[in-house]
Amino acid sequence: MSSAEIILRKANPEDVNIIWGILLQAIERRRKDGSAQWQNGYPNLGTVENDITKGVGYVLMVNGEIAVYSALILNDEPAYDTIDGAWLSTGDFVVVHRVAVDEKFAGQGLAKKLFDHIEDFARSQNISSIKVDTNFDNTAMLKILESKEYSYCGEVYLSGGIRKAFEKIVM
Repeated sequence: MSSAEIILRKANPEDVNIIWGILLQAIERRRKDGSAQWQNGYPNLGTVENDITKGVGYVLMVNGEIAVYSALILNDEPAYDTIDGAWLSTGDFVVVHRVAVDEKFAGQGLAKKLFDHIEDFARSQNISSIKVDTNFDNTAMLKILESKEYSYCGEVYLSGGIRKAFEKIVM
């Protein structure tokens, strides 16, 4: 991957079907891993369309091909207002939701690369904090967050369940 051109860009309406295909793979991967996350009809095609309409859908491109999808939302996650624990900061933040890697790019460290790009994105917006949550049984994401030095802050209630909440200060 070292010689690959990797860029983060806003998703556009033409990307919807590719993104939805990647999310379907991720939903199935969660199911096969025995995770309850994403097994209740969320996210769905409407979620992706809504992300793109709102301008919060992003894709990580590898050599011109969509490899990873994520929603990056500024300061807007009502569920984060109530945390059983404490966030590291109270200022502006980027929320990371719906991270999904295309199967053909799996195992190449691209989710970690996505988080590097999200940190750059946050800094470019003069935002010092990134917040993310995941299911207790999403071991892949928990490992990524640990490797990227996100701090466990407590639990939030989201999408009908308790989620582990993490934050990283990036500037």
